Amino acid sequence: MASQNKLKILNDPIYGFITIPSQRIFNIIEHPYFQRLRRISQMGLSYLVYPGAHHTRFHHALGCVHLMQKAVRILRFKGVEISDEEEEALQIAILLHDIGHGPFSHTMEHSIVEGVDHESISLLFMKELNEVFNQNLTLAIEIFTGKYPRKFMYQLITSQLDMDRLDYLKRDSFYTGTTEGNINSDRLITMLNVVNNELVLEEKAIYSVEKFLVARRLMYWQVYLHKTSLVAEQLLIRVLKRAKELTAAGSSLNASKALSYFLENKVTAESFDTETLKIFACLDDYDIILAMKEWMNHDDFILSSLCKMVINRDLLKVKLKKKKTSSAKIEKHTNQLKEKYNLSDKEASYFVFTGEIANLAYTREKNNINILHKNGKINDVIKVSDQLNLKALSKTVTKFYICYPKSKH
Repeated sequence: MASQNKLKILNDPIYGFITIPSQRIFNIIEHPYFQRLRRISQMGLSYLVYPGAHHTRFHHALGCVHLMQKAVRILRFKGVEISDEEEEALQIAILLHDIGHGPFSHTMEHSIVEGVDHESISLLFMKELNEVFNQNLTLAIEIFTGKYPRKFMYQLITSQLDMDRLDYLKRDSFYTGTTEGNINSDRLITMLNVVNNELVLEEKAIYSVEKFLVARRLMYWQVYLHKTSLVAEQLLIRVLKRAKELTAAGSSLNASKALSYFLENKVTAESFDTETLKIFACLDDYDIILAMKEWMNHDDFILSSLCKMVINRDLLKVKLKKKKTSSAKIEKHTNQLKEKYNLSDKEASYFVFTGEIANLAYTREKNNINILHKNGKINDVIKVSDQLNLKALSKTVTKFYICYPKSKH
C-alpha cells in the first residue's frame, strides 16, 4: 500500500468541501483507470448547446460518493445497521458505477463496439481493480450487481431515486445553467429510511420527490434530449461508423493506437476481454477530437464532411415532431443531396436520417419510489401524490426527429 495520503478534502462547486473517506478509496481514485474519467465528458456534446457543460465523469463520481456518505450517516442515525465494511463497499460501488463509459459517454455503445454497454464495462473494470486491490472490492461488486442480500444497498446505487440521479440532476443543472434540475438532494437523503430491507422515503418528503420527478422530466427535454445535442451525438456516431467502414475497406486513418484498435477489430460482448479492456482504458474524448481534426482533411467526402460539422458546430438541421416523418419528405431531402453531391442512397443516409426519442420520468413496474406513512403503511409515490398528477410522469412521451443538411450544405 502507498504511504498515508495527504489529500483528504476536495472542493466541489456543488457541495463545497467533500472528503475522501478512506485510504483505499483514495488509492482507487489515484488509479489510471479512474483518472481516465477526468477525460470523459459527463454530458457528451451538450457543451455545443450549453457552453458551461464541460464537467466530467470524474466530477460526478466524487459527488456520488459524497451523497453516499450522507445517506449512510442518515440511515445509521435512524437505526439501520450498516457495518464499516458495508459502508466502504457502498462508497466504492457508487464511485465506480460509471467507470465503463467510453468517449463522450454514450457514443461508443452505438458505433464501434457491438452490444457492449457501459454497465458491462464498468463491471469488468471493477473486477480488474479487485485483483489490483487484493480482492477488497468483492463486497462492492456484490452490491453493484444486486447479489448482496441487503436490497436497499443496491437501491442506493441504482434505482429510481439513487445517489447517481441525485448527483447528476443537480450537477448537470448547475453546469448548464438550467435551474429546472436543481433538486433538493439534502432533503431527499434526510428523508430516507429502510423498511423490510427496502429503501423508502418518509411521508414528509412527498413534495421533494414530486419536484425531483418533475425536474427529471424537464431536464430530459431541455438538456439531455435537446435537439442540437441529439443531432451532434448522431453525427459523432456516424463519424465513428464511417471510420470503421473505411478501415474495413482498407483505408488507413490517422488515429491514436487505442482508437485504431477499435476501428480495425470487431469488438463484441464476447470478445471484450482483459486485453481489450486495457486498450479501452486508454481511450477518451481527446482521442476522438484529435481524430476528427485529422479526418476533416480526409479524401472521403462523407467522413470529412461529418467531422467538419461536429468540430465547427455546423450541424445538420433537426426537426422534432409528434408524428413520424413521411417517407415522401425523407425522399425529397435524400434526392436533393444525392443530386448535389452525386451520392448513393447509402452515402446520403449519413446526412438524411430519422429516429425517435422517449422521455419517461418514472417507471411504475420496477424499483418504485415508496413512501412510508406515519402509521407504517407503504405506498407507491404515484398513489400518495396530491399536489401534482404524477401519473402523467409515468407515461412515456415519444417524439420523432428528422435530420437533413441545411440548404447551404
